[in-house]
Amino acid sequence: MILRTMTMEWTGDALKLLDQRKLPFFEEYVMCRTHVEVARAIKDMVVRGAPAIGVAAAFGYVLGLREFASGDLQEWMKKVKENLANTRPTAVNLFWALDRMERTLLGNLGKGREEILEILEGEALRMAREDIEVNKAIGRNGAALLKDGWTILTHCNAGALATVDYGTALGVIRAAVESGKRIRVFADETRPYLQGARLTAWELLKDGIDVTVITDNMAGWLMKKGLINAVIVGADRIAMNGDVANKIGTYTVAVLAKKHGIPFFVAAPTSTIDPKIRSGYEIPIEERSQDEVLFCGGNRVVPHGVKVVNPAFDVTEKDLVTAIITEKGVIWPPFEENIRRILEGEPVGIR
Repeated sequence: MILRTMTMEWTGDALKLLDQRKLPFFEEYVMCRTHVEVARAIKDMVVRGAPAIGVAAAFGYVLGLREFASGDLQEWMKKVKENLANTRPTAVNLFWALDRMERTLLGNLGKGREEILEILEGEALRMAREDIEVNKAIGRNGAALLKDGWTILTHCNAGALATVDYGTALGVIRAAVESGKRIRVFADETRPYLQGARLTAWELLKDGIDVTVITDNMAGWLMKKGLINAVIVGADRIAMNGDVANKIGTYTVAVLAKKHGIPFFVAAPTSTIDPKIRSGYEIPIEERSQDEVLFCGGNRVVPHGVKVVNPAFDVTEKDLVTAIITEKGVIWPPFEENIRRILEGEPVGIR
């Protein structure tokens, strides 16, 4: 069973990942043949974006079972899950995917190893294909919110590279363009890792969508000049009250959008909503290496002896969010009530 997308390829015995650290200048791939190699690829940001991380971890779980030789299968797979889970703490899709794979394993323990392996591989492939369909549904639901001729600001990369394919925030933009709307995009460069300048711009350029890169500190001025009509971002974890964790700098953009009366949309699958987290204050925030700030393009840009901090994410409070676009519908305020409704399968989308 094979899967092949821009972001990843499952060959049946290995996971091939597009190395997003090298884009946009080199399209190189990393071949992962063990679950430890998948874990390293997630931690080192070879693959990134909450949905893509989750699916990559699912295939890593399959590789973990392939590695099992003898002993206690459940204990071995528990260690495999821990190794994969201990990579990036903020993106809840990682834990959602691993829990789903573990439930599949536990439900089939009475079968032989090869049969279990086939079942787990099928579940990971199902998860990947579901992600693509979910993203396209997010795109359709969100495209209706955008008007012809609008210019959209996006922060970080929530496109095909952050998912299995199509994207969440960029999926909304893609769907709007596919429906015939004329959409322009401003992409925040997104320091310190430059996901907007390197990845979002690369994706949209490939799709022929009008994109302009701006530095992170330009957004407010462009809003003041009336050059931005809406903001669309992705999410790595959404609390039950509607607070959203996303790439560092998202909170700043949300505050600016509120100040200028610009709608601030979050596009994410319902799997990014964490039922265990009541508010954004409970979301763990990953602190990454200082080197990502100290260096840019391999060149040191901060004087020796100067300290830096590097939180990878921030939290945007619910009152700064206009709506959350999911595959099941658009969630409008009051978020606590409507998030509960959508998770329970009730209809949403009417303001």
